[in-house]
Amino acid sequence: MGSLGSYFLDVVYSFTNCMVCFPGSPQLKINSRSFKILRLLGEGGFSYVYLVQDSSNQELLALKKIRCPFGQESVSQALKEVEAYTLFSPHPNIIHSIDYSVESDKSDASAKTVYILLPYYRRGNLQDMINANLVNHTKFPERRLMVLFLGVCKALKAMHQYKVKGGPGGATSKIKATKVRQEAARADAEAAESMEMRPNRRHREGDDDEEQEAEPLMEAEITLAQEGVATGAERAYAHRDIKPGNVMIDDDGKTPILMDLGSIAPSPTPITSRSLALQVQDTAGEHSTMPYRAPELFDVKTGSVVDTKVDIWSLGCMLYACLIGKSPFEARSDETGGSLSICVLGGDWRFPDEGPQRGKQKQPQEESASDPVKEVVRKCLRVEPSERPDVDGLIEIVEGVIAGLSEDGSED
Repeated sequence: MGSLGSYFLDVVYSFTNCMVCFPGSPQLKINSRSFKILRLLGEGGFSYVYLVQDSSNQELLALKKIRCPFGQESVSQALKEVEAYTLFSPHPNIIHSIDYSVESDKSDASAKTVYILLPYYRRGNLQDMINANLVNHTKFPERRLMVLFLGVCKALKAMHQYKVKGGPGGATSKIKATKVRQEAARADAEAAESMEMRPNRRHREGDDDEEQEAEPLMEAEITLAQEGVATGAERAYAHRDIKPGNVMIDDDGKTPILMDLGSIAPSPTPITSRSLALQVQDTAGEHSTMPYRAPELFDVKTGSVVDTKVDIWSLGCMLYACLIGKSPFEARSDETGGSLSICVLGGDWRFPDEGPQRGKQKQPQEESASDPVKEVVRKCLRVEPSERPDVDGLIEIVEGVIAGLSEDGSED
């Protein structure tokens, strides 16, 4: 909707906040460091991502700018991904934030702007590679694709099996993450005060105690979810928005980097009431991309448990998209003209080279993928979460597939 217009509005907005203009290019200062803004890389919702250059050493970085108008996008939600990056850092397959800043809008005291500095990956993301394949009528070499896929699985293993850190050195990341959360809470409190409102979500008038207890953790409460969990014990997290656009490719062309942890949620989440079911469903509708969203997030049932298996489903959708060019349920709904959500809930999908009776069409030159790779997709896309492998089981399956694939000459 008028993306070009939105871009220019954003540039104007940025100039009036914390940019100083030098001849030829806009400059931005974040925590005493100056950056030259080179171009817009992407946008969505309240956020914009720019390619910037550090004025001191000419390093290229990505700058994510998130507008936080009070009541629409909170600073806590915007900084949630920084909190998560800090918690999981360092990990070779999970992006880290380099710096961040929360700025006040000079024209509106209740609005804040969050800036997050991230590494810049010249090769772009997995979606860019899919798009290039579609344009050039090419395909991923299978072994290279499965090595990339394995890296994403390993990133998720770190999240699905996160161990609470303790001790003077081990707790550093947790302390930093807690600091991010506290700063976000202060910024939201300031915004609320300027609106003469009292942001106390836990004690709203008219809410009975039973419903209060049924509410899940606030969306930004990443580190708070660890309270009461012993050092070294597991505190699992689900990403909840695995898709090709959230997997960057490192400059070596072989290492995937999982990003955008703004959708992360403590796992498992027992659905103890109808109000909680609706809340989890609404949150998924906002933060989990529809063609890659697990069926249990489309129709959240009271008495069910939402856990890390949502990410396994999304991995299956992502692998299929790398093979075919779009998610299995986008492909199926396009083919049948039916609703994408109905296709997801019914597990209605297929590979293009498979007719109604699988295996009848034997045309090797038109095959979507080898049978072992297809089987990985099938194992992930089981409608019943308990029938999907956990991340350890999936890693074992993928390593077995890679071992059986010959070198494909994809090294570069």
